[in-house]
Amino acid sequence: MAKLLSHAESGSKDIVNDLRQWATEKALPLWAKNGFDTERGGFHERLNPDATPDITSPRRLRVQARQIYVYAHASALGWYPDARQIMLDGVSFMIDHYLAPDGKPGYVSALASNNTIANGLRDTYDHMFVLLALAWAAKVSGDAQIRSKLSEVLDFIDTQLSAADGTFIEGIPASRPRRQNPHMHAFEAMLAMHETVAHPDVMSRAQKLLRLMTDKFYDKRTETLGEYFTDTWTPVTGVDGDCVEPGHQAEWAWLLRKYERLNGQTAGPLATKLLQSALRWRDPKTGFLIDEADRNGPARRTSRRTWPQTELAKAWIAEAEAGKPNAKQEALTTLQALADHYLDKPIVGGWTDQFDDQGRALTVHVPASTFYHIFCAIAEADRVLTRTST
Repeated sequence: MAKLLSHAESGSKDIVNDLRQWATEKALPLWAKNGFDTERGGFHERLNPDATPDITSPRRLRVQARQIYVYAHASALGWYPDARQIMLDGVSFMIDHYLAPDGKPGYVSALASNNTIANGLRDTYDHMFVLLALAWAAKVSGDAQIRSKLSEVLDFIDTQLSAADGTFIEGIPASRPRRQNPHMHAFEAMLAMHETVAHPDVMSRAQKLLRLMTDKFYDKRTETLGEYFTDTWTPVTGVDGDCVEPGHQAEWAWLLRKYERLNGQTAGPLATKLLQSALRWRDPKTGFLIDEADRNGPARRTSRRTWPQTELAKAWIAEAEAGKPNAKQEALTTLQALADHYLDKPIVGGWTDQFDDQGRALTVHVPASTFYHIFCAIAEADRVLTRTST
């Protein structure tokens, strides 16, 4: 893998404009055409290295929801002319095929290639992305039925996926360990519902989730976030109790800044602490975050997926918006590295999803699920960095 170049060294005059152009002219058209199944309906799970869809893979609910979000957000920005219709087609397919196909409430986790149930789990993590998708779809479409479905999902989460203490179980059927990750995406979904449709009470819900993060997930000694917990929200015993994903710390940093912005609050210290803590596991040669570490220091998985790099970019973008020194340059550098090393490989409009620590690709297919991370980073860069002078 080549040495990470600064934005100035890269030769690009405007990486934000370059990425916006990549999204509008390459990625959005590719995933609208090759990534949408006109025969069976819905979005494909992934593309082959020749850009043809893999029609044999089970299709996860989270992929449908994430792609709905992407095209809804693209429509709101005016970045792709067919985005609204693709979003609506995706919403219709998701509701018609994933919602209660076995007669039980909630959305199933995956469908087989013939649209029968591949996994009937009602996964909490997945349902948070359904909230995100429907919130954006309701904003763009103004459709009262989509808004009604959004409220129905929230009610299902409240009544079926919530524990007695107000936190979330892993799904139906329940499983262990308990994880911070579904709660982070619940926090994201609450902010999205407030931002898009001003759904009542969601900011108070977000406040409770933030308190859970600061009281239970966050370890003040190491300034890290845990991943796996018991039912009483103590870290699980063994090595998993010290597991850290640097990408999640960057993601929480971005979400904290968004929460502050939506509430009209001044920038607090926790987001910066989480970002700086994540940077302990940034490879000095490339600037990329590794996939997994131990909160006490050692690296666990030195591979590097795409999504932690997008979340690192978003965290720096949020710091730039908060007026932190040098944050804009860090964001631009991270975005340039993302473009140089991950995007348009192995196909134009696609990405390599994971590299090893030597820069060798560990994936062959191009997963649709990653587009949510990439698109959000580009949209945030366009929203903030084109007007931030810090």
